[in-house]
Amino acid sequence: MRAIIFLLAGLLAVPALAADLNAELADIQQRWAEIQYQVPEDQKEKAFEALADTAEAFVARYPGHAEPLIWQGIVLSTYAGAKGGLGALGLVKDARESLEAALAIDPRSLEGSAYTSLGSLYYQVPGWPLGFGDDDKARKYLEKALAINPDGIDPNFFYGDFLREQDQPEQARRYLEKVLEAPSRPGRELADTGRRDEARQLLQTL
Repeated sequence: MRAIIFLLAGLLAVPALAADLNAELADIQQRWAEIQYQVPEDQKEKAFEALADTAEAFVARYPGHAEPLIWQGIVLSTYAGAKGGLGALGLVKDARESLEAALAIDPRSLEGSAYTSLGSLYYQVPGWPLGFGDDDKARKYLEKALAINPDGIDPNFFYGDFLREQDQPEQARRYLEKVLEAPSRPGRELADTGRRDEARQLLQTL
């Protein structure tokens, strides 16, 4: 009887754990969108620094789960962008490490978001000797992300931006226009609006 009680308790704990994880994930996603799209530029670095601490604690609370690692990678990479300069290189290396750890757990988690974020890092980070930037790896990861989530806002945005940087404007236009047509994500309205605005701005440069 005691064994059955422990088993039932364990089964009940699983959905509770998932609910807690999803609630914390939603909070981090919302705060990231607020910082990225609403916080003034001169305040973003400090705001992302604080969110990076939150993401680190999130990872520690849910070992073995890909979602916290993915969002740690996303937060660290955008923190690096806000920080800029050589001081950002350590942050992007930490972001890559988190994203690679997420891939090792579940490459399809959050619709392949680890592939999307790794791909964006590889084309935005400087190459050797300063950083690890690599356009071939960027293309590979971004195409894997699109294979998992072909209609997603983020994979289409970053692949379009990558193609723009590769001087392939017509191909870039195809993917950036898909960003404008992509279905909205429940609870991610602020992020989706911001990403669509960024896609419109890039389209104007083609």
